[in-house]
Amino acid sequence: MATYDLAKSKALAEAVAPLNVTPLWLVLGGLITDTPEVPEVPYLWSWKALRPWLDEACRQIRAEEAERRVLTMTNPAHRHLAAVTHYLNAGLQIILPGEIAPTHRHAANAIRLILEGDGAYTVVNGEKTVMRRGDFVTTPIWSWHDHGNDSDRPVVWLDGLDFPFVHTANAMFKSEYPTAPGGIRRQPVERDGDDSFYRYGQGLRPSNSALTTPLYSPILNYRYTTARAALERLSRTDPPDPIEGWRLEYINPLTGGPVLPTMDAFLQLLPAGFEGQAHRHTHGSVYVALEGTGQTQAGNTVLAWEPNDVFVVPSWTPHRHRAATDAVLFSFTDAPIQRPFGLHREERVEEMLE
Repeated sequence: MATYDLAKSKALAEAVAPLNVTPLWLVLGGLITDTPEVPEVPYLWSWKALRPWLDEACRQIRAEEAERRVLTMTNPAHRHLAAVTHYLNAGLQIILPGEIAPTHRHAANAIRLILEGDGAYTVVNGEKTVMRRGDFVTTPIWSWHDHGNDSDRPVVWLDGLDFPFVHTANAMFKSEYPTAPGGIRRQPVERDGDDSFYRYGQGLRPSNSALTTPLYSPILNYRYTTARAALERLSRTDPPDPIEGWRLEYINPLTGGPVLPTMDAFLQLLPAGFEGQAHRHTHGSVYVALEGTGQTQAGNTVLAWEPNDVFVVPSWTPHRHRAATDAVLFSFTDAPIQRPFGLHREERVEEMLE
C-alpha cells in the first residue's frame, strides 16, 4: 500500500482550501467504506406514552392553526431533523370531530395508517374515502389532499412521508388549494366511496387505464379487512417464512411494483411463539404493531412492542422478530429509492448479540 507524508498532505490541503478543493486521499476512507456507516439507531415510540400528548396538542392548537396537527417522531440520532430513517419521516396525526385539515399538495409522497377511530375521511385528487382502523391510504406526489372527521370521536393515524429524501434531492415544493367562500381550502369531491379500489383492485382495470401513470398505485385505500383476510388465508396454506412469518406486499396493480415510487409497504402475521431468523438490508424500515405483542431485536437493542407502537430498524442493522402472541405488523420502507440504482442489498445474519 502506498504511503505519503501526512504533514505535507495536510499542508497541501490548507494551501488549496481557499480554492474550495480537498485532496481526495485525505477523505477517501470516509467516502468509500467497507459497510454502510449508519447514524440512525433502533428506537420504539410507545403508543401509551404518546397518546395523551395528542390530546394535549388538541387543547393547545386548532386544526386550522396547525395545518396538520402532528407529533413528528425523531430518531435520537437526528434530533434536529424530522426523520426516523435516513429518508423517511413518521408522525401521529389527530383530527377531532368536525375538524377539517385544509387542502394542499407537496412534492413528498405520503402514506396513512389508521390507528384509532373510524369515520374520518381523506380526499385525494377528488376521491373521498372514509378511513377505518388498519386501513392503509396513499397520497402520491403532488396530489391535492385534505382530511376531515364526520364521526363523533377523535381519529388518529400514522403519517409516513419521504420528506428527508425530497429535501436531500433539493426538490421540495408545496402548493395550497385556493380558498373557497367561507375561508376554507377544500377541493371538490368528484368520486366517493372506494372508487379507485373497484376500478383497479379487483383484478380488472378500465380499458383506458394506460392514461394513468404507473409511477404510483391508482388505489387510494387498501382496506385492512381485505388485507387481513388475505393474510389469514395465506397462513392456512403456506408455511411461514423463517424471517418474516407470513407477509404480503401492498402493490401497484398496474405494474406489480411498490405502491409509491419511494416507499413500499407490507403486512405480516407472526404466529405465537415465532422466532424469526436474523437478517439485515440496506433500506430502513418503520414498523407499526397492529395486533398482538412481541419484540424485535435490532443489533443489541430489544424493542418490546404492543398494539399501535411504532418502531424503526435502520439500514444494515441485523434484526429478528419474536411474537409472544399472534401478531400483525405493518411496515413501510425506503427500498424503492435504492433498487433502480442497484444499491439494494439484503442478507441473512448467522449470529446476533443477546
